[in-house]
Amino acid sequence: MSRSKSFSLNSLSGATTKSYNAVINRLSSEGAFSDVLLTYSSMLTTATSPDAHTFPSLLKACTYLDLFSDGLSFHQRVIVDGYSSDAYIASSLINFYSKFGHTQNARKVFDRMTERNVFPWTTMIGCYTRAGELDVAFSMYDMMRHQGVHPNPVTVLGLLSGVLELVHLQCLHACVIRYGFGSDLALANSLLNVYCKCGRVEDAHVLFELMEERDVISWNSLVSGYAQVGNIRELMQILIRMKANGIEPDEQTFMPFVSAAAMQNELRLGKLVHGHILRAGLDLNSNIETSLIGMYLKCRNISSAFRIFEGLMHNKDVVTWSAMISGLVQNDCADMAITIFRRMVKSKVMPSTVTISSVLAACAELGSFSQGATLHGYILRQRIKLDVPSQNSLVTMYAKCGNLKHSCSVFDRMSSRDRVSWNAIVSGHAQKGHLCKALLIFNEMRETLQRPDSITVVSLLQACAAIGALHHGKWIHNFVTRSCLGPCISIDTALVDMYCKCGDLGSAQKCFDRMPQQDLVSWSSIIAGYGSHGKGETALRMYNEFLLSGIRPNHVIYLLILSACSHNGLVSQGLSLFHSMTKDWGIEPRHEHHACIVDLLSRAGRVEEAYDFYKRTFLEPSMDILGMILDACRKTGHVEAGDIVAREIVKLKPETAENYVQLAHSYASMKKWDGVGEVWNQMKSLRLKKLPGWSFIELNGAITTFFTDHSSHPQFEEIMLVLKILGAEMRKLDFHDIIIPSEEEGQVVGCWDGSPENGGYFGKFKESTI
Repeated sequence: MSRSKSFSLNSLSGATTKSYNAVINRLSSEGAFSDVLLTYSSMLTTATSPDAHTFPSLLKACTYLDLFSDGLSFHQRVIVDGYSSDAYIASSLINFYSKFGHTQNARKVFDRMTERNVFPWTTMIGCYTRAGELDVAFSMYDMMRHQGVHPNPVTVLGLLSGVLELVHLQCLHACVIRYGFGSDLALANSLLNVYCKCGRVEDAHVLFELMEERDVISWNSLVSGYAQVGNIRELMQILIRMKANGIEPDEQTFMPFVSAAAMQNELRLGKLVHGHILRAGLDLNSNIETSLIGMYLKCRNISSAFRIFEGLMHNKDVVTWSAMISGLVQNDCADMAITIFRRMVKSKVMPSTVTISSVLAACAELGSFSQGATLHGYILRQRIKLDVPSQNSLVTMYAKCGNLKHSCSVFDRMSSRDRVSWNAIVSGHAQKGHLCKALLIFNEMRETLQRPDSITVVSLLQACAAIGALHHGKWIHNFVTRSCLGPCISIDTALVDMYCKCGDLGSAQKCFDRMPQQDLVSWSSIIAGYGSHGKGETALRMYNEFLLSGIRPNHVIYLLILSACSHNGLVSQGLSLFHSMTKDWGIEPRHEHHACIVDLLSRAGRVEEAYDFYKRTFLEPSMDILGMILDACRKTGHVEAGDIVAREIVKLKPETAENYVQLAHSYASMKKWDGVGEVWNQMKSLRLKKLPGWSFIELNGAITTFFTDHSSHPQFEEIMLVLKILGAEMRKLDFHDIIIPSEEEGQVVGCWDGSPENGGYFGKFKESTI
């Protein structure tokens, strides 16, 4: 207690109620609320009775010191002493209960008042506004005016603090004008702020220009509004005007500038604002420095972010650490994010759930199960209580690291799950190809009345596309239609992709045509679908339609159309498209585009051109590209070129069985049997074994897999019989280019391998047996 306060208390021995009240009120106005209660205690020890002027300051002290039980005791004393009807005390009680969130108690006090002036009305209206009951607050405002009580600026301020809709704001603005409160600076600033929050920045600007008086808060409110809509030009104009009007920008001025720079990825603006902050000589507290770190990371300037971060030395709080970790994850620097987290732990700063979620995302990005499990162990040891979002991150991390067992374990232990939780576990199973399990969990999700969204559906459709599960894909399409989840560009694109990869190009085209608008990804999906199913001319037509849509092509769509040309023998079109990449669109061809051109020329039998193109465009030798040319040489009989390419491959010392098999086939086609033997010996010495080719087909919800030279299928004999019958019937129709199945040593020769056609054979067999 200060010396003056001690003197005041010591000099009150034998004093009256009035003297005590004077000291209590003075202490309350100075914010010395603990001394208010001590003075009251001294008052009671001297048997001096409080009166109506004592209790308002006592209730105010209880409100600020968070002493609800003491406030209740004072309320009881007010009732016992008969001061309940005092308007000032009643207003203090209403304020006391409203600050503690006891709206009903505040309303009871209000309803018992025999006379009410503007103060209890204002307090009660503010109470309902803070409780989020804005409709009741406005209803009370109307009642107050109906009873002839005029509002004051504080009444309107109380209502403005909860306004989120433009119609309410405009009503209050009209009241401000009607009652002549336009010159009240605090009220005008509040109106400015709410106009900006409602997205009416232009209206806020008009109000700003009409204000007779402005302070730094007025300017900051307008700055915040333009920052929210990303109007950088107007922001800079306001900053210039501020300085011209002699208003010095403060921290609250620059924070929206930093946010706007981050939102717009405007690194130049961010650096400019950073320079203004330094020149203004502002104390760089953790809030503004954390904002600068976030801005630089959003603009992908990691070095500048690190300079600020390291400059903080020992002043880094949990928010700063979290901003740095999260930003690094978003910049694909997951390993650096984990390193920063380790430093955070060593510095004895306890991570928040936001920090934990970011680090788990880093582990998921790296696919590092060991680091993710270590972090999980740290969470358990430190007894960090995870919220639902961080538990969702844990589920996702284990799923992306390929450990669905742990992912399911975390999911099953969650006491509360949201849509993101279900999406994480459904996507985890879908991405691993466990479609049936993903669909079972999807049904469980629906049973809990959690409504699936686009993320849920897209993950399931991608799983269907990956394994060709057309039956399941159609079921999900029906669910989308019944659930009215469209139109949604991500779902529609996933449907196009699913139907394309399942071979149902007609349904894919229908889905594509029904889309309200197509983006680059949806065009890519339909072009890739036609290209991979032997419809090269259609793929080219769709590409031309895509160009007419006005969307700028990128390297991915060029790769897809070049691949379509390659697989369909459209050599001149493919070469023309390749040249147009750089000439028309300024897109520099990548390794994949060059590989497509080599494949295009090789498939067309233009082996020398393919080899020359390879030599011109590939600075480093490529085993895969040489293998492509070697296969073309073998198929077209280019023995000399094949021998040259084979020697190049041998110099590169291949490490995979596939490369050695290619060499063996090439030597065999050239009748170089010594070379064949040498290749097989090398394979044996390296213990390499080529995996058998395989294919699969989804039919009526069941997936059947086939392997090269395997006769283990339970319906093998029946399938062979149907194939022989089909072959005989085709011969009668004069089909010469057919493969007739025959058997040698229990194996199928010529047709029963792992090629994609076998899925079709099996499908035809199943159709014939239905």
